[in-house]
Amino acid sequence: MDFDVAIAAPAVAAALMAGAVNAIAGGGTFVTFGVLVALGVPALEANATSTAALWLGFVGSTWGYRRHLGPARALLPALGPVSVAGAALGAWLLVRLGDDAFQRAVPWLLATATVLFAVAPRLQGLRDPADRAPRVAPLIGAQVVIAVYGGYFGGGIGILMLTAFALCGIGDLLAANGLKGLLAFAINAAAVAVFGAIGPVRWPLALTMAIAAALGGWLGAHVATRSTAVAVRWFVVATGALLTVAFFCKGR
Repeated sequence: MDFDVAIAAPAVAAALMAGAVNAIAGGGTFVTFGVLVALGVPALEANATSTAALWLGFVGSTWGYRRHLGPARALLPALGPVSVAGAALGAWLLVRLGDDAFQRAVPWLLATATVLFAVAPRLQGLRDPADRAPRVAPLIGAQVVIAVYGGYFGGGIGILMLTAFALCGIGDLLAANGLKGLLAFAINAAAVAVFGAIGPVRWPLALTMAIAAALGGWLGAHVATRSTAVAVRWFVVATGALLTVAFFCKGR
């Protein structure tokens, strides 16, 4: 597929921002997906290309998460396989159902992800601090749903996992972030494998965006503070809300 410089320049800028957003608060998919669609890339291709770009840009930083897992490492044998299987199913459904079905689903996916992104801190606060034993069965069930969603769309899977972890008894934030990072890596890897085999990834564009996403992630990690994370979270919520309205209007 030809490399379109007119699309690549703003897409790379979006990937740079998305990498920083992901490092600080999560939700970078909203940025890259929205910009690619605005540039005229069909929604299904935009989603697949965005997933590939942000996953490749996330490879380096994911390795560092292993240091923070602690006792949560014991959950990987249960959550890893269902994450991969669920994501592969979600990605296959995306390609199998095609662009028309995805176009109809996008406004609802965006609306759901935006609302969850906005209320997640409150949901995470519902956990009883005295309840420290992870509830494995509901955690696996939640992870299956998140993985299928992540393979199909992927916007906000990090915050969804952190919310599920908190509600199911993982109270150590460093461990939760470490587990989230590795499982997000697995989900996106499975989705990218399916997209690469049978889906419409614009690989030259995705690879270029990945470099920018990696740089953005490095920059984001170095400027992240609590106040920065709150500001970025609300930027992501505002972006998601605008995209939701735009896609609902477009579908009329």
